[in-house]
Amino acid sequence: MNALDRGAPARLATYQNLIGETWQSAQSGKTLPMVEPSTGAVFAHIAASGKADIDLAVKAARHAFDEGAWGKLAAFERGRLLMKLAQAILDNGEELANLEARDCGKPMKQARADVTATARYFEFYGGAADKLHGETIPYLTGMTVIGLREPLGVTAHIVPWNYPMQIFGRSVGGSLAAGNACVVKPAEDACLSLVRIAQFALDVGFPPGALNLVTGTGEEAGAALTAHPEIDFISFTGSPEVGAMVQRAAADNHVGVTLELGGKSPQIVFADADLDAVLPFAVNAIVQNAGQTCSACSRLLVEKPIYDRFMDRLAGLFSALRVGTHEADLDCGPLISARQKGRVENFLGEADAAKLPVLARGNIVEGTPDTGFFVPPTLIGNVPPDMRLAREEIFGPVLSAIPFSEESEALRLANSTDYGLVAALWTRDGGRQLRMARALRCGQVFVNGFGAGGGIELPFGGVKKSGHGREKGFEALYEFTQLKTIVLKHG
Repeated sequence: MNALDRGAPARLATYQNLIGETWQSAQSGKTLPMVEPSTGAVFAHIAASGKADIDLAVKAARHAFDEGAWGKLAAFERGRLLMKLAQAILDNGEELANLEARDCGKPMKQARADVTATARYFEFYGGAADKLHGETIPYLTGMTVIGLREPLGVTAHIVPWNYPMQIFGRSVGGSLAAGNACVVKPAEDACLSLVRIAQFALDVGFPPGALNLVTGTGEEAGAALTAHPEIDFISFTGSPEVGAMVQRAAADNHVGVTLELGGKSPQIVFADADLDAVLPFAVNAIVQNAGQTCSACSRLLVEKPIYDRFMDRLAGLFSALRVGTHEADLDCGPLISARQKGRVENFLGEADAAKLPVLARGNIVEGTPDTGFFVPPTLIGNVPPDMRLAREEIFGPVLSAIPFSEESEALRLANSTDYGLVAALWTRDGGRQLRMARALRCGQVFVNGFGAGGGIELPFGGVKKSGHGREKGFEALYEFTQLKTIVLKHG
């Protein structure tokens, strides 16, 4: 069996769904084109699945959990399978990196880092599978109370296009470790690496139905999955608007949901910061993956005494950035689609109309296809805090610089958007570090640094419109389990 439809034209591969242990086309026979962001050309097709395909996948997962081999495995056996999958990902790392880079447009070095992080997720959760312990609760004399952690059943996972492998790993890895059976609906814009990983799961011995993958649009396949009455939990990463729709669908079936919905994260630089240390992080936190990162620090808050000096140095770094195809493996690749490129250019048009100073732009290198979806990294200075540019998620390589006068203003500005996912804080003042970290309204705060190589072990999630629930780390295992209380009266 293979994910590729051998009946499809040889010049363009067509990737199928994994349902149970069978690769199959969409029931409708329809497909969707996969477009290469670097060139704008169609290079493959995927199944355009709908309600019937989702129903088959959910039923396969339900059987695997309720009656099949997956539901009968001991926790340590699940852990061994996850470890084997991690090794298969590493063994096939270059193939996966090439798929991810071509599919998403990201430079090869970024795609290779994503492979490493994805394998690490399955290693982490493989090691954690048999360490999800319950508890005993002191109660009345003659009674023993046990808190038992149990899997939820069948979990739905809607994975976005910006980091298909990593977000698959952090979501599906935790759910499988806890003993659930999974149905995954990846984004129609980028998903081919996940099709291959699903094949690897079969290859290393995952029982039929433990992991199911169905491709298609959010409007059809995604909506059918979130509304399915036999789903016990939903994990969604995407926009706040679609997240609200997912939450409403979950409410109709009275099931839980983890939502990670993006951010407008700040980097806050005080005058006493080590500017040499800050500069590379300030660039990478917005340029990585062409700014298409939920935790991207797209707002730069800089204390006024150092603002001009810092901006001059930062502009020099931005001006040296090189943009090109995924194969060129430069600092920044294309955006995912023509639609996303248009959205980012609309924000930049608003900045031009407001006559905001563009302090620096990166360079699209010679020979880059003009049919690709490229936008050079752009540094904009003195952005008014109430402007859309400073308040809404752009999801592109655009950094808005905002000066501030004192700590209280920095805190007010940092907390002034509808989002609250991540923040970075740069200061040598120990008291300020703790005051600010505690007062920032977000799920993660980095002090004198940013990012953690994927942060596999670190609970991740937001507040406000950035969503709720936590992924990554051991905390994710609690999201994917439920606590059963057993009261034993023994005299």
